[in-house]
Parts: sequence; C-alpha cells; structure tokens
Amino acid sequence: MKKKDLKTPCYIIQKSKIKKNLEILKKISDETGCKILLAQKAFSMYSLYPFIGEYLAGTTASGLYEAKLGKEEMGKENHVFSPAYREDEIDEIADICDHIIFNSPSQIEKYKKNVSAKGKSIGLRINPECSTQEGHAIYDPCSAFSRLGTIESLLNEKILECVDGLHFHTLCEQNSDALEITLEAVEKKFGKYLSKMKWINFGGGHHITRDDYDIEKLKKCILNIKNKYNIEVYLEPGEAVALNAGILLTEVLEIVENGMKIAILDTSAACHMPDVIEMPYRPPLLNSGKPDEKKYTYRLSSATCLAGDIIGDYSFDKQLTIGQKLEFQDMAIYSMVKNNTFNGMKLPDIVLEEENGDYKLIKTFGYNDFKSRL
Repeated sequence: MKKKDLKTPCYIIQKSKIKKNLEILKKISDETGCKILLAQKAFSMYSLYPFIGEYLAGTTASGLYEAKLGKEEMGKENHVFSPAYREDEIDEIADICDHIIFNSPSQIEKYKKNVSAKGKSIGLRINPECSTQEGHAIYDPCSAFSRLGTIESLLNEKILECVDGLHFHTLCEQNSDALEITLEAVEKKFGKYLSKMKWINFGGGHHITRDDYDIEKLKKCILNIKNKYNIEVYLEPGEAVALNAGILLTEVLEIVENGMKIAILDTSAACHMPDVIEMPYRPPLLNSGKPDEKKYTYRLSSATCLAGDIIGDYSFDKQLTIGQKLEFQDMAIYSMVKNNTFNGMKLPDIVLEEENGDYKLIKTFGYNDFKSRL
C-alpha cells in the first residue's frame, strides 16, 4: 500500500523510528544492567510487541486489561501498578504478573496473601514528595494531596516485611536532571529501607529518546543506586519507546471564516488526541509555523459539535484547500490509547510504515466499533 492510498484520519506508526528509540533504550540497559519495560498506558500497539520485546525486558500495566495484553502479546516480564485493586481481579492479576505494586500499606495488608501464595514479588509505590514539574499539574504525582504513592511518615519496618521493592513515578516528559533531584529525595526519605530491597523501579516520564536528553547522567543515576544498595533497577518509559514515531494524517473538509480562517478537519482533538485539550499542548504539524510566522494563518478545528474542539493556530506558506492532507507529528503516544467516539466520530485507522517505506493497514474501524461501546 502507498501513502496516497491511505484513508483519513489514520495513525501512521513509523517502525524505523520505533527501532531507533529501542536501540537507545537497549544500549542503556546493556551498559548499566538495568531493566527497561514498556509502559503500555502510553503506547499499546500490540502488533509491535514481539518486535519491542527484542529490545526491552517486558511490559508494565495499570490494571488487569493491560496486564493481560502484555502477557498475551509480549510474554516477558509483566509488572502492574494500580492505586487500588479490585477483589474480583486480584487473583487473576497475581496469576499473570511478576511484580504487583501496591499504592498503600492497607492494600498490601489486604492482598499480600493472594500475591505471596503465587510466589510473586510485592512492591510498594512511594511518594518522595519532591515535585520537579512545571506547568503539568494534572500529571504531577507529588502535588499536594496526591493519592499516588505512600509518604515517608506512613512507613515503618513492619509494613515493609513482605515488600521486595519500591516504586516511584514522579516525572513527566523530563530530562535526567529531574531524576537526579528526585533520587536525592528518595534516598533522604527512604534510603534506610533500600538496602533491604531486591529492586527499585524509577517509573516513567523519562524522555530518554529526546535529542537533548542527558543519557550519561541517567546512566550515572542508575549505576549509583544499583551499586550502592546492591539492588536491581527498573525503568518503565512509555513515551520514550514511541517518541516522534507516529503521524496523524487528516484531511481538510471545509474552511470557514469568523475573524480568522478556520479549517475544519476530519480529525478531532477531543476524540483523537485528547492530550491537546488535557495538558494542553500544541502538536507539531509538518510544513507549518506559529501563528503569523508564515503568510497564511488558520485555526485548525474539528467536525464535532464541541466549540472548544480546537487543535491550535498554525501558519502556512500557501493557503489551505479543501481536500488537502495534513500531517500532525508525534502522534504515536497517548493517542490510540486515549481516543474515543464522541459525536460518533470515526476512530482513525492504524497503519504501520515498514522500514522499507511500505504501508500496512493494521486495523480499521467502523460503525460497529462505535455502536458496540454503547
């Protein structure tokens, strides 16, 4: 299949760029001895799981369904964390996961027999109360009154008697300097427990495959903790696996005017790239500029009835035309896993761009996919 034959909207996942990211992650793993897992909450295109499994140690999940997907489609190490587990799911989770990470001492107390009886490793998520984020409060687990992770004052030796490892996840699209700061807080608050642990998990949010990421500092952080406490180190990035490795291809359906030119697309921020509204952020668009940077500025919007379903304002060298195709960049992450069918919007097809440049249709969606959810 050729690119011109693709129907819009569609996500195009670029295997060569996924491979480039995986090679970076594998090199770090090889050089430090740490284990790196795919955080499925960011990227769950399971047709690529066997390929990803050639480079990574396994998957991590946020609940039963992701755990089952990781077990079935990659079949390597399978970790899970949830703020609270359901009683009717915990035994199945313990069957299929290697590490079960709990959010609180009470959850450990409630379920430790279920997990220990099956010989699985018990972990506890900690909250180092060290916020390094700016502008992403919705994604900051160290914000005031956070429900994520156990704070130091609630821990003691007795609570940790059956715990094999500690887990923290405090970063969001950050460099290794933020990890370095966080580890200082982790050691200060929880260092007295680390020498008794078998493993520690640094969580996700590490933008390891970004061009300006300080990989050498990351390696120093890993090796310092690993050697100091004689402990196994895990990382579970999601974005870093598929960063800059996907396109959302869309078509201009109509152009209207109300104080400025507004292009209505067959894709939607609310339905197909929800982080545009949630974070918010302005996704990169091929061959475009910031408002008024180029000659013609347009507001790019959607065919839904939501007035605020706006992707952003972009400028172009030439005027847009109805039927023109546009390519939003970095659309592999937090897109397919979060999309929805509000207003009956069609879900984008999922397409794989092979390393040789061919395009393979992985999955297409239609009316029955919309209807079956209701």
